[in-house]
Amino acid sequence: MKVIAHRGYSGKYPENTMLAFRKAEEAGADEIELDVQLTKDKTVVVIHDEKIDRTTDGTGLVKDYTYEELKKFNAAVLFPNVTDFQSIPTFEEYCAWVATTALTTNIEIKTGRFYYEDIEKKTVEIVRRYGLEKKVMFSSFNHMSLIRIKELLPEAECGALLSDAGLGNAGYYCHNYGFECYHPGFAGITDQIVADCRKYGIKINVWTVNSMDQLEKLEEWGCNGVITNYPQVCRAWAEYKKEEKR
Repeated sequence: MKVIAHRGYSGKYPENTMLAFRKAEEAGADEIELDVQLTKDKTVVVIHDEKIDRTTDGTGLVKDYTYEELKKFNAAVLFPNVTDFQSIPTFEEYCAWVATTALTTNIEIKTGRFYYEDIEKKTVEIVRRYGLEKKVMFSSFNHMSLIRIKELLPEAECGALLSDAGLGNAGYYCHNYGFECYHPGFAGITDQIVADCRKYGIKINVWTVNSMDQLEKLEEWGCNGVITNYPQVCRAWAEYKKEEKR
C-alpha cells in the first residue's frame, strides 16, 4: 500500500505546513495529502479549514484575507514545543518544493462550504507550471469539482471522498463518473464496498488510519493507499510486512 501523509506528517508537526511536508518526506511517505482554498486576492493556499481559528493564532475565514495578511498568522500554534512559527503556505510554494522530490501529491479541493470561483483552474495552472501533471491526483467531497478537474486535466486521477457513512455501490459510482479512485473514511468501508470497487477497477485509498488493527485490515482488503497522520509508523509497518513475506 502507498503511504500517504495526511496534511503532511500531521501527527507530530503542524498540519499543512512546509515543515510537516518536509518531515513526511524524511519519514518515507510516498505521497502527501493536502487541502487547497482561495484567499480574498485569489491566491491558492494550503489549509484544511475554511476558518483559520483552529490551526493558527488568527480568526476568521480564509476567503476574507489577502495572502499578505494571511501569511502573518502562525500556523504552528498547536505545536508550541516543536517550532516557533510556520506560515500558511501557498500552493505554489509547495509545488516549487515538491517538484524537487520523488513524492506524489493528493490535492483535496475544498469546495464543500464555499465554491471558490475558478479554484480548480487556478490549481491546475500551478500544477502545469511546475510540470507535476503526472505526479498529482485530486480528491474532493464536492464531486462537481472532480468533474471540473477532469475537464481541465483529463489525465489526472481523481478520487471521490466520502464520509464515514460511505457509499454502498462506490465502484459503480466512481466508474460511472470517470473517477479512478474511491476515498472513504475507515468506518465507511466494508467487504461489499471493496468487492464493488474491485469489480469496476477502482483504487481504494482510506483515511485517516492511525492504528495497527486498521492497517492490517486494509492489507487484508488489498487497499491501494493508507492516508495517515503518522507516515513513519506506516512505513516501518510496511517494511516489516515486506520482510515477513520474504
